[in-house]
Amino acid sequence: MNRISSQMNNTQTQYYLRKQEVRQAQANRQIGSQSRIGELRDDPLAAGHLVRYQSYLSRVNQFGKNAQILSDEFQVREGYMNQNLQIMQRVRELAVTGANGTYSKEDLKNMSMEVDELLKELIQNANAVGPDGNSLFAGTRSKSTAFEVLMGNVEGASEPLIKEVHYNGNVAVNRVEVDENAYLEVDNSGNKTFWAEPQQLMGQRDLSSWQAKADSTINIDGIDIAVNAGDNIYALAAKINDSGASVRATIDPVTRGLDLRTTDSHQMWLQDVNGNVLNDIGMIKDSSQLPPYNIESNVSVSGGSMFDAVIALRDAMLRGDHEAIGTRVLGVLDQGMSNLNTRIAKVGSEYERAQQNIQRSGVNNLNVTGLVAREGDIDMTEAITNLKALENVNNATLSTAARMYSSTLLDYLR
Repeated sequence: MNRISSQMNNTQTQYYLRKQEVRQAQANRQIGSQSRIGELRDDPLAAGHLVRYQSYLSRVNQFGKNAQILSDEFQVREGYMNQNLQIMQRVRELAVTGANGTYSKEDLKNMSMEVDELLKELIQNANAVGPDGNSLFAGTRSKSTAFEVLMGNVEGASEPLIKEVHYNGNVAVNRVEVDENAYLEVDNSGNKTFWAEPQQLMGQRDLSSWQAKADSTINIDGIDIAVNAGDNIYALAAKINDSGASVRATIDPVTRGLDLRTTDSHQMWLQDVNGNVLNDIGMIKDSSQLPPYNIESNVSVSGGSMFDAVIALRDAMLRGDHEAIGTRVLGVLDQGMSNLNTRIAKVGSEYERAQQNIQRSGVNNLNVTGLVAREGDIDMTEAITNLKALENVNNATLSTAARMYSSTLLDYLR
């Protein structure tokens, strides 16, 4: 019950005027910000939904950016790989020409000059850097030059030529998130892309009585393998075969040593992570030597890179060795081209998957933006109509108050 007094009309008028001003200010703020929620108390339930939707929208946008960056990288990398494949086709043409036995040693020597220039172009493409300044074929060592060239004297050449090409990168794989808990694995190891043959390591040490002295961990091709104390060489071989690495382990029936062979064309990566198992069985040098060039000197190694095959072709041409060109060298070149074709197909499929992720992120962006608009945005037509109604009510209140207090100073003058 309101108490009737001389101040009641004035108090209530002032109260409702202030209340109308607050509503007008809120309407103006909503129109200015185009959002109906300025504070949590405006609509607590919608505010909770809006925060979650906006958080998810920011993640969706980042997923799309990640997929776009990967797509661009795959496209650039595929271009360099295709160019190297074309170079290898020209190298093979020269090998077939040089293997038919109708050309003299001088002719073969002249051909070797073109092969050497093509080799330099192959290495240049393998050391390519992407638009972001990162090496395309060095694994996760993106700031390193992927391949290092070693020069030396070659029989039949009048100047130092490329004798060896060493890989400076690593075999680590990047995992890039392109959706909620969904990742694209990026494997850009150059010692896989530009390798020609399956590699085989044949240990010469008799391991029939070997046992692991302590719990250890070895790493083969980027995969950690746990070795328990007391494991013998047969248990170690079984663990390697069950690890998921692209390596097959066997025990040589003659030497009783460990033989490792890759199941596809790539350079093997061996490392003792914890302990010294691989060093103890005579496969690698001590931990001060880093892979992939830490193989023990008495281990028999076979299988080389695409660069090794081109170097072998050039050297055979310099020697005038038709037989070597037509047998061993030509076969390795074919293997290298086959592996490069496989790697190009893999990059192409990864590019297509990245494109699918970009499209999905775009669709999700539209859908989630609609949810954000539903919970947080205002209907401008309705908001302006409400604002005009509030202004009319406020004007009517002021007009009524003016009639209630129509007395002026002149009424009190005598």
